[in-house]
Amino acid sequence: MEDMELVAFQMISQVGSARSSFMEALQFAREGNNEAANEKITEAQSFLTDGHRVHAELIRKEASGEKVEISLLVLHAEDLMISTETLGELAKEMIFMYQEFRK
Repeated sequence: MEDMELVAFQMISQVGSARSSFMEALQFAREGNNEAANEKITEAQSFLTDGHRVHAELIRKEASGEKVEISLLVLHAEDLMISTETLGELAKEMIFMYQEFRK
C-alpha cells in the first residue's frame, strides 16, 4: 500500500471511530445515561485527536518542502474529519439539551 493510502486509511479509521463514539454518546444521552454519554464524548475526542495527528503530519511534510500528492481518498478522509468535528459539536449541544430537559 502506498504511503498516502496508508495515511488516508489511518485518518478514516480514527475519525470513523470518533463518529461512531459521538453517535453512541447521543444514544446514551437520549436514554438518560449521562455518565456513559460523557465517556463516549471523551472517547470520540481522543479518536478525533489521533486523526488530526495523522493529518498534521501531512501538513508538516508539505510545510517542510516535501511534495505531498493529494488523492481522492485523502480528500474523503479530510471531509470525514470535518463532518465528524461538526457532528461532535452538535452532539455536545444535544446532550446538553437532553440533560436540561430532564431537570
